[in-house]
Amino acid sequence: MLISCETKIDEYYKALLERDSKYVGIFYVGVTTTSVFCIATCRARKPLRKNVKFYSSFEEALQNGYRPCKICKPTENAEEAPPQIREAIQLVKDNPKEKISDDVLRQKGISPDLVRRWFKKNYNITFHAYQRMYRINNAYKELKDGKKTTATAYDLGYESLSGFAYTYKKLIGKSPSKSANQSVILINRMTTPLGPMFICATDKGICLLEFTDRKMLETEFRDLQKLLKAEILTGENKHIKQAKKEIDEYFKGERKIFEVPLDTPGTDFQNEVWTSLQQIPFGEISSYQVEAEKLNKPKAARAFARANGANRLSIIVPCHRIIGKDGNLTGYGGGIERKKWLLDFEKKQ
Repeated sequence: MLISCETKIDEYYKALLERDSKYVGIFYVGVTTTSVFCIATCRARKPLRKNVKFYSSFEEALQNGYRPCKICKPTENAEEAPPQIREAIQLVKDNPKEKISDDVLRQKGISPDLVRRWFKKNYNITFHAYQRMYRINNAYKELKDGKKTTATAYDLGYESLSGFAYTYKKLIGKSPSKSANQSVILINRMTTPLGPMFICATDKGICLLEFTDRKMLETEFRDLQKLLKAEILTGENKHIKQAKKEIDEYFKGERKIFEVPLDTPGTDFQNEVWTSLQQIPFGEISSYQVEAEKLNKPKAARAFARANGANRLSIIVPCHRIIGKDGNLTGYGGGIERKKWLLDFEKKQ
């Protein structure tokens, strides 16, 4: 749909000038002077306001004669990992016990500088730190399965047990010999039509799904580690793989109910609220007051709102389906525009 509301156009143009990542997937801007269309975070020189048209989908931009910008590649999502990064990540997955050096990357035709910048921007860690996490995660699994510390250390390429033990304790929180009952939270990254998301999981299930630009995300990570008494490591397990598949099906309009197991540390009331949120049908909306009454706690609307705000599982636990009693959209951690997009998307389905 062509956006015609002047207020909305002003808002979107401001987001374009500021390269606001919260608007990735919310609008696609067609530049009439060049016949290309971009997403909010495009690095190209910004057009004048009079020379732009905003669309709600890239299909509509294409239908109106615009071609994808070669800089932001809107149809591929500017936040998706580029081919060289995906290849580097695959190298780590295929060789979990080996260190992928800059020389190895160059031999594969991969730029170490590109890899370094991408990981710093999207994970806020270096590629080598990412590798260490993957290797220690692999060690953690082997030790829990009964493998000896010495064998595990040397299989991972460590030249000394002390070096392995130091790195292991730094990342896991306990020494190899004392970590049999230690929990680990795995973190991975995925892209969606609304921008990239971080996804975390324990052995029990998914414990976090948030947009990477969500405010207070670092606080959520710290709280999660404290509640679960676990450290966060880069990795992937069966729950993360299942969640990625189901989220992809959701955005394709093929899934309305999520089946992936969840791990939701919190108070009894919070978990009662989060369960209640999951009962709001796809495509429908509710309010704090209505949901509080469903729990037979009509005076707990404010407490319900606080528990709703503490939800760490965007989309899967659909807090976006809660609106104000007056019908207005209420706050949303991923941004009001994303909330509106999700509600409109579900309504169309």
